[in-house]
Amino acid sequence: MTCTLSRSGRDRRALVAATFAAPFAAAWPGSALAGAQAEEPLADAVRTALAAAIADAAPPKPTFAEIGPRLAYLRWLGAMSDRLRRQKTELVTRVEFLQTLWYESTRAGLEPALLLGLVQVESNFRKYAISLAGARGYTQVMPFWARLIGDGDAGRLFHMQTNLRFGCVILRHYLERERGDLYLALGRYNGSRGRPEYPNAVFAARRLWEYDPAAEARA
Repeated sequence: MTCTLSRSGRDRRALVAATFAAPFAAAWPGSALAGAQAEEPLADAVRTALAAAIADAAPPKPTFAEIGPRLAYLRWLGAMSDRLRRQKTELVTRVEFLQTLWYESTRAGLEPALLLGLVQVESNFRKYAISLAGARGYTQVMPFWARLIGDGDAGRLFHMQTNLRFGCVILRHYLERERGDLYLALGRYNGSRGRPEYPNAVFAARRLWEYDPAAEARA
């Protein structure tokens, strides 16, 4: 990650987020909470990364040169699969989603827990979620991104890998624009830069998906 928060800082933001997250869940149990990402000029590297997502036909399968990282990944996959069981009941679908999310978040230099938290807040893990602003899919990508990158077919944003790739690359793009400030980058992602509700909700959700191998072993 370009930006990391101290434990105490995250705890304070998580506490504040709980105040906002509860009314969100009560008022909109089935709706997406995306704002409206702003259309803006893109760097060539961003265009290339997003265009590649549209071209990819199948979710990637992570490969590892050494056994240690592979075992760590498999332990993470098992732990996250257990936590995600309520939202995605089918094992194959759940594993494919987590495998792709891990690949795309790692590829973009983002924590998998952060992306899981963002997906939870944005769409509650619903592949075909559509917000009132028209944002689509797991990471609630606005349709104008499909027009900027591809042929304008917003339906492509419901493709799992495409949507997760777009979400990761867009957030990374905003992180770079905000010089590594994750709080401001999340606000820009949601179209609410400078307001605390959305970043704090994502920070709180991220805590639910953080993985501590030592703690998992003791459980």
